Amino acid sequence: RKQNVAMSCRSEKEIDTVNLCVKNTPENVTDHTGTPNGNGKACGRKAEAYLSQRITHTRKVKLKRKSTLDSLGIKRKLENEEKCVVKKELKIAEHPDPSAGQSLTRVPLKSVMDVEMKLVYVDEQEITYEFAEPQEYGPTQSAYETSKPGDPMTACALNFAPQMDKWLAKALKDASFYYHQKKYSVAAGRFRTALELCSKGAVLGNPFYASYEKISSIASFIETKLVTCYLRMRRPDLALNHAHRSILLNPINFRNHLRQAVVFRCLERYTEAARSAMIADYIYWLHGAKEQNISKHVKLYWQAMLEEGITQAETFSVMYTPFAGKPTAAQIEKIKEVFRKKHPAYANYLYADPGISHILPQTVDWSEIFPQRYMLLLGFKNPEDGTFLEKIVSRRSPTFTEYKTPFWSLTIKEVEKNMDILGRRILPVLDFITCTKLAVGIFIYSGVIEKLQYASYLSQLKRMKEQAQVINQTIAELATMPYLQEMSQHEIELLHSLMTDAIDTLEGNRNNAECVWNKTEKVGLIEDLIYQLEDNFLKSKALKTARKQRREVKKLKSQNRTEPLKPVS
Repeated sequence: RKQNVAMSCRSEKEIDTVNLCVKNTPENVTDHTGTPNGNGKACGRKAEAYLSQRITHTRKVKLKRKSTLDSLGIKRKLENEEKCVVKKELKIAEHPDPSAGQSLTRVPLKSVMDVEMKLVYVDEQEITYEFAEPQEYGPTQSAYETSKPGDPMTACALNFAPQMDKWLAKALKDASFYYHQKKYSVAAGRFRTALELCSKGAVLGNPFYASYEKISSIASFIETKLVTCYLRMRRPDLALNHAHRSILLNPINFRNHLRQAVVFRCLERYTEAARSAMIADYIYWLHGAKEQNISKHVKLYWQAMLEEGITQAETFSVMYTPFAGKPTAAQIEKIKEVFRKKHPAYANYLYADPGISHILPQTVDWSEIFPQRYMLLLGFKNPEDGTFLEKIVSRRSPTFTEYKTPFWSLTIKEVEKNMDILGRRILPVLDFITCTKLAVGIFIYSGVIEKLQYASYLSQLKRMKEQAQVINQTIAELATMPYLQEMSQHEIELLHSLMTDAIDTLEGNRNNAECVWNKTEKVGLIEDLIYQLEDNFLKSKALKTARKQRREVKKLKSQNRTEPLKPVS
């Protein structure tokens, strides 16, 4: 892995940021050894009942956080960060040589690994609950270590600590022992045994009175430990599904999202890792952000993954431009002209993302009401690779398949062709757009429908393991979505339907034809068919009108020629 490559002055492939300068020197992070804030186990149909609770809970947290910031007048800034020049109007510095622009120092690999060691490979021993008020302990001591029997804090900690089933407790104790002995393979086996016991109902000592949140908190803890074990074993492919499920069980624990980012990095899926790191930083701020160094290091990890994603892209290049308001058509055209000069190889198709909603880790400050926003300009080598973006913006039911017959099943060759289009042309660009855009809709830009369609193609090709990974990732995204944005009632209902169908598909209780995303695809195909019939009708009507006019003109000319001249008296 290359360690020192400039981020915004890379030949033919760079990210252009105007007057951005950030000093990314990581400092020692105080390990805040805490456990995930346990959430209800969103499995099966119980997930629907708790989505509404999560949305209500998130709104309360946001209002509480905002009132706290307003009352204290907190303006959080990254420590040892140079002041960035924030321009309220568009100012583009045109250089005769693209390399004359200002560049950002590439985040070294050592800094990335330091963040992972301090924030991901942390030994979390306590289990707390998502819907309870979190208890703040010291960075190196647990609630059991800092309190004595009889103290009020001990009673509070005992209320939070569930009385686990004795066999489950034994399995977790054995797994923890082997984990600290660095026998990660044996520890993973013990954690898998504990997970199987959870699935059979052996979670708490009294299962008939076990609450949904307590069961979820324990299951989430086991999933996170499995992720860590597989990462220690250098098997990110095995850790991937567990990382997704830990987010499903507890989407408001920022470490779960950061673990997912580490798994994506190990799999060289850098743009997805960048989005996971961005979500981790936002959720950490949303729930208090007690340690400023933690937020700084998460942003550093986000920046590193974004740089790797830009470097990895081969079919497109990008440019970010800061704006204070909506750009005019003349400003957009000026930006495109600058892009054509700097990246002539990627100027065959230019697409400007409508709206100024992109953020960068170097300048983002979640506490600001109006943070610095950027306009994203994408340039493609192949014009066909960029045309689908226009469809996403202009249609509510996007579909990108090559066939135009919604009432016929696909052949194997057609399925392979459509899957190649989704996997090679569409999903990589959507993943890149969302790695600097926090709030995305279910349809527009999120890639949720496209990923589920991709999973359906995998199912038709009997690639069940890959299908399960894609669906688990999509379910994790859907579980996190209510915490990132305000959702309308229609979006909430659609979210419930997508999660229900996705979970039923994983369990084998629903076929592809009955799923919401395939119905959406069929609606898009029918829409295409209607537009095509309308175009054909209008063209045919225009041709008939033109023929009729030509016949009338010809008839008038023939009448004028055959009509005899009247004699002059």
